[in-house]
Amino acid sequence: MEPVRFGLVGYGFGGRYFHAPLIASAPECALVAVATGAAQRRAQVEAELPGTATVAGLEELAAAGAEAVAISTPADTHTALAERALDLGLAVVCDKPFALDAEAARGTVERAAERGLALSPYQNRRWDSEFATVRRLVAEGALGEVTRFESRFERFAPQAGPPAAGGGTLLDFGSHLVDQALVLLGPVEAVYAELRRRESGLDDDVFVALTHRGGARSHLWGSWSQSAPGPRYRVTGTTGSCVLVDGDGQEEALVAGRTPASEGEGWGVEPDGFRARLHRDGADEPLRPERGRWDSFYPAFAAAVRGTGDVPVDPRDAVATATVLDAALASATTGQVVALPA
Repeated sequence: MEPVRFGLVGYGFGGRYFHAPLIASAPECALVAVATGAAQRRAQVEAELPGTATVAGLEELAAAGAEAVAISTPADTHTALAERALDLGLAVVCDKPFALDAEAARGTVERAAERGLALSPYQNRRWDSEFATVRRLVAEGALGEVTRFESRFERFAPQAGPPAAGGGTLLDFGSHLVDQALVLLGPVEAVYAELRRRESGLDDDVFVALTHRGGARSHLWGSWSQSAPGPRYRVTGTTGSCVLVDGDGQEEALVAGRTPASEGEGWGVEPDGFRARLHRDGADEPLRPERGRWDSFYPAFAAAVRGTGDVPVDPRDAVATATVLDAALASATTGQVVALPA
């Protein structure tokens, strides 16, 4: 397959660590240019991606020969940039949160469909090692019928967290937490949420409870100011439970400069001592974590651009996630459970 020519929009943390190395590591992709207006970012591109051009914006990326773009900019710019890229005839990968609300997400999805262009939310956490392990256990029936899914993104970095343009912790972490819950347990019929407002006005210490139409419940936590983080997952079923304490290591590897290209078959493999156990019949046993596969996203998207496969994440899933997050914000504001239509 002729490699798909990609442009990257933004070279902050996400563009620099979550997108550029994975695009560059995929033989199906070629990174032709990075759009960034900051002199510091341009210097980083020159040092870290030798031979990769820097340009001012989407029009210049298209002129440089890009067929597709990956958008990794502040959340409040995602809708405008994605829709402008589609209008230029470019396929689009858009980082999370895909949009600030469900209405905006739906509009972008409809625009892509009208133009016949590939569009995918960057839900890379679907390919986390621990989430893949949970999905394997559920698929094998090791837990029986799942009754409760507990999931956490909890960190202690009280001065960090998403900036105002990022929309707060509910959108930042919630986009992944809710997406995973929907992938595992399906559509939601009711949402309850709590959150705390920081002095900046942004939300943090988020808790979201989902009632799925199949009867299971999801309890989701997100925080940048939790000094005693809970386990990454605890999943309870009718015949067993699993607890995965540790989180996926792919982000840490990318920040350290390791990539799928440099690690080969070792990419996404968790180290010995990864804390994960299966509990059944009054006993427990260690769990072997699945391999993390963030490296599978861009090859799959490239195949979709070439018309030989489906996009890795259906953009309609982003609308479903945004609908739940809209309901969570309404619930946290009113203190009421919000029912979602079928």
